[in-house]
Amino acid sequence: MPKSERQQPEFVRRSARWWPLLLVLLALADLKTEIVLLLDHFTLTSLLFAMRHHVLAVAVLIGSPSLWRRYA
Repeated sequence: MPKSERQQPEFVRRSARWWPLLLVLLALADLKTEIVLLLDHFTLTSLLFAMRHHVLAVAVLIGSPSLWRRYA
């Protein structure tokens, strides 16, 4: 196996370490308004609204431990 083929996966792994952090930051940025509203006045309705209208951001935050284990 040539040396370049052995180094490529390590480079790919090193560059992929930032993906979980980027995804979590983008999810938090998407939920910023909802988080402020929830901290100001928490209701079950506002929590359900945030989860219903920001499904991808909530899924990223729920799946972030798995992303950290896989890519970090």
